[in-house]
Amino acid sequence: MKTGFYPGFAFSGIRKNKRLYVPYLLTCIGAVMMFYILNSLSRFMTTSGSFGGGATGSLLELGTWVMGFFSLIFLFYTNSFLIRRRKKEFGLYNVLGMGKGNIARILLWETVILLTAALAVGLGLGIALSKLFELGLGRIIRMENLDHVLRVNGRAVLLTVVVYGVIFFLIYLNSLRQIHFGSPVELLRGENLGEKPPKANWLVALLGVVLLAAAYHLAVTIEDPILAMTWFFVAVLLVIAATYLLFIAGSVTLCRLLQKCKGYYYKASHFVSVSSMAYRMKRNGAGLASICILATMVLVIASTTVSLYSGIEQNLAERYPRELNIELVNYKPGTEEDLRREQEILRSAVMEQLEKRGLKPENIMEYRASSTTGVFRDKTFLLNEPDTLSNAAITGTLMLIPLDAYNSLTGSQETLKPGEALIKNYRMDYQPSELTVAGHTYALRRLPDGQVSGGESLTYLVGTVYLVVPDYEEAARDLHQAQMEADTGLTGMRWHFNFDLDASEEERNAIMSDAFHTFWEDESIRNSGCSVTVDSREANRQDYYGLYGGLLFLGAVLSVVFTAAAVLIIYYKQLCEGYEDQARFAIMRKVGMTDREIRRSVNSQMLTVFFLPLLAAGVHLTFAFPMLTKILALMNMMDRNWLLLMTAASFLVFGLFYLAVYRLTSNTYYKIVVSRPEQE
Repeated sequence: MKTGFYPGFAFSGIRKNKRLYVPYLLTCIGAVMMFYILNSLSRFMTTSGSFGGGATGSLLELGTWVMGFFSLIFLFYTNSFLIRRRKKEFGLYNVLGMGKGNIARILLWETVILLTAALAVGLGLGIALSKLFELGLGRIIRMENLDHVLRVNGRAVLLTVVVYGVIFFLIYLNSLRQIHFGSPVELLRGENLGEKPPKANWLVALLGVVLLAAAYHLAVTIEDPILAMTWFFVAVLLVIAATYLLFIAGSVTLCRLLQKCKGYYYKASHFVSVSSMAYRMKRNGAGLASICILATMVLVIASTTVSLYSGIEQNLAERYPRELNIELVNYKPGTEEDLRREQEILRSAVMEQLEKRGLKPENIMEYRASSTTGVFRDKTFLLNEPDTLSNAAITGTLMLIPLDAYNSLTGSQETLKPGEALIKNYRMDYQPSELTVAGHTYALRRLPDGQVSGGESLTYLVGTVYLVVPDYEEAARDLHQAQMEADTGLTGMRWHFNFDLDASEEERNAIMSDAFHTFWEDESIRNSGCSVTVDSREANRQDYYGLYGGLLFLGAVLSVVFTAAAVLIIYYKQLCEGYEDQARFAIMRKVGMTDREIRRSVNSQMLTVFFLPLLAAGVHLTFAFPMLTKILALMNMMDRNWLLLMTAASFLVFGLFYLAVYRLTSNTYYKIVVSRPEQE
């Protein structure tokens, strides 16, 4: 054969099937573009040296590989539509004398053409738009001093070429497999294979119901945030499996029930659509399940990332009620007196540096506390408890606070009798009438709502129980001794000194540096085993924006990608089914069905199954909401009403977009089925 025969034949095949290949090629271009952008941004953020850049870079690196893995699965899935549609064409080539090897060469050149176009255009757009995405990300995470120089990341380009080269090579091998093992007759009938009407499988449907019930049960019954995060991914896998089983088996059953309903089935607008769906429901159900899963992912990602980002300032205000937060910890047992001496030395050193600079601290918050993590079981706090999966055992942090410190902190005048204590829960549901801690048993009185400490409980991954006790020194010492015996790690007795200060970040750093220098000059302090940390709201603001802003950016990118994937599945589903139904509607037209009746039949089919994925996604999201609130609580997102509002808004916006896609794809399907087969 002449040189250029196979490339020309391959290009001609793509051009003649442009209705199939153009959306597929656009998808490949978009995937390449987003993979390069995410990878180049992750490398830039990791090496930028800015606060929050490391966290953002790690998130984007994770997003890069999520994008690559999703591309592998999704491009395989969409390519199956192309091969199924073209099997008849390849079978005709085979009958006319073209061998399987010749067809393999045509497929190879088609793969090379598509890969080259995807890489050339995708990388070109990725490089051209990378600076725009970089500036957008910088604005989201409040990253300063960004320049406007367009950079090309060579490593990101190379990785993109390698990843998508491997993906296209695997797709090519899969296409060869389907062509090689198919006889000419099977290839000629490729579009019609598998159209034997499946039987309703009640066992599969029942298994789907059981798996879905198990996932929903996990979502609504788990109270511990740590367990919620651990079991969330298990619940996700259960929901995915159940969704596919129910859509495949359940949709077959639905068609059978509709066919038995004579008043519904024997109508011109329903007869063709229901009988057509029954012949290909296995593929139809899998496609609908994929749309449902993608829609659920978009809704979960959009609602959670927007909620987290919009609540940054509120989280900062709760975590740091004062601008400067100084913490002194002494880990030695029985050191309450030593801690008092150390805190006086540190306070004096800080106040001395402030006076030297003519600065005055405002809104001073000073208190002592002792905290440790364990398990609350019934009316006892345990440091070692293996059975944390039981509903009766809740992992949490216990924070002991002296009564005088609580009254000074809150402006209260509470009094306690021996054996009494005040209790308040934070991010956990635990309401005993009494509590035993390290041999001390207290009758409990509930504290009113309001912040008890300086906000450090927000940094704990588990909930917190504040316990205000009259015998703090003895209780803290015994708790410390119990920690040593249990070998759980020591948290020590703490003194917190927090205040607001009208000064620049550089000036605050200088004050703390000089104060710490004075504090550590004392030899008794150096040998005391204590430690001092300082934290400020402003110093952590960039870290918050880097983490939550990175999540928002990545969430927006993945939401767009998953939405585009759902749209493409819908498009190919309608396109392939339109070609398959074209002959059936042509026959019905010959026996008297009008174009208006065809339109009504198309609408009936669309409405019967098209909105099921959206409805199921809404149900999934509703049951996932309790678990999502607990997981977000670990990230200091405590406003349940705001999360509910963002979830409802996400569902409304996505629903409107879904409706628009329905209108467009139903028109595509209708245009195919009303046209003459020979026109296509």
